[in-house]
Amino acid sequence: MQFDLHHKDSKSGARAGTIQTDHGEIPTPIFMPVGTAGTVKAVHQRELVDDVAAKIILGNTYHLFMRPGLDLLSQAGGLHKFNGWDGPILTDSGGYQVYSLADSRKIVEEGVKFQSHIDGSKHFFTPENVMDTQRIIGADIIMAFDECTPYPCEYDYAQRSMEMTHRWLDRCIKQFNSTEPLYEYNQSLFPIVQGSTYPDLRKRSAEYIANAGQKGNAIGGLSVGEPAEDMYEMTNLVCEILPADKPRYLMGVGTPANILECISLGVDMFDCVMPTRNARNGMIYTTEGVINIRNEKWKNDLSTIDPGLDGYVSTFYSKAYLRHLIISNEILGAQIASIQNLSFYLWLVGEARKQILSDNFVNWKDEMIRSISKRL
Repeated sequence: MQFDLHHKDSKSGARAGTIQTDHGEIPTPIFMPVGTAGTVKAVHQRELVDDVAAKIILGNTYHLFMRPGLDLLSQAGGLHKFNGWDGPILTDSGGYQVYSLADSRKIVEEGVKFQSHIDGSKHFFTPENVMDTQRIIGADIIMAFDECTPYPCEYDYAQRSMEMTHRWLDRCIKQFNSTEPLYEYNQSLFPIVQGSTYPDLRKRSAEYIANAGQKGNAIGGLSVGEPAEDMYEMTNLVCEILPADKPRYLMGVGTPANILECISLGVDMFDCVMPTRNARNGMIYTTEGVINIRNEKWKNDLSTIDPGLDGYVSTFYSKAYLRHLIISNEILGAQIASIQNLSFYLWLVGEARKQILSDNFVNWKDEMIRSISKRL
C-alpha cells in the first residue's frame, strides 16, 4: 500500500491524498460504506460502483468469522471472490464487537473468550488468530486486535486496557510479519490508538502506534457516547502525533458534521453504519438538510429526493414515492434510501477533497455544516 499526500489546507489540518492498493486507488478524504457480513445492507455491489461511487468498503472480522465462516471464505479465495466486490476492502479486527458483547465475553491477557450471538457457541480470539483470520478473509487493509473501552471509563481501566492493546499490537505485528498473504495481492496492517478521553493516555498511545511503523494508523474508542467536543479534542491531539506521511483512519465516525470537523483536524478515512441504518428507518441525508421521510409533510411531495445531488436515485424518485415505500415496509424503500445516504456521504467527502485542493476548505466546511445539519 502506498499513500501520497497531494495537498494540505493552509488554514486547517485537512489533507487530500491518494491511497494505492492492489485492488485500486482510493482518493482521500474518503468515507467507507460498512459491509458488516460481506454486504452493504440493501445495496448491490453494482450500485456501490455506479450510484454511490464507493472506492472501498468494510467487512467485519467477527461477523464473517461467525457466518459464512473461514472454511467457505478460504474455499472461495477470500471475501473479494465471495462477494464479487473487486475494489479495496478493509476489515476491522473484532475489537469493537468484543466491546459490544459485554455480557458474554471475558478479556484476559491472552485474548478474549466470548459466546456467539448466533448460537451461543464459545470462541477465543487472540492477536495471533485474528491476524490469521484476516489473512483468510483477505482484506487489503486489516486492523490490529484491540480493546475498545466504553464511555465513561475510569482512568485506571482505560490505562490498563490501552497498555494491553499495545501488547496485543506487538503480537499482531509479529504474527503478521511471520505470515504471507494467502491470495495474489498484498495486505497492510493498521494499529489502533486507544486511551478513552484522557489526553495523556491518548498521547502515549499515539506515540506507541506511530513508532510501530505500519503503513497506516487508526484512531479507535471514540464515537462511543462521549460529547462531540471530547471526540474532536482527542482526534486533534492524536493527529498531531501520528505521522503525516501515512493515512489516518477514525473508526466508526459518524454524522456528516462529525466527518467534516474531523477532516479539518487531519483525518483521511471514515466509516459508520449511520447512513445505511438511518436510511432503513427513514432518515435521509441530502445536500439541503436532513429529512424524516416518514413525516406526513412528504406524503404528496413529488419533488426529487435531493435536487442538489446529481445521482440516479436522488433525481429519479420523488420524496412522496420514497415515503410510500418506507411507510409500506417495501424492501425497495430501504434500498433507495440507503443508496441516497451513501451517495450523499461519498459526495460530501468528494466535495471536501475539491475544497482542500483549492485551499478553500475551512470557509466551505463552516457553510456546509450549517446547510446539511438543518432538519427539513
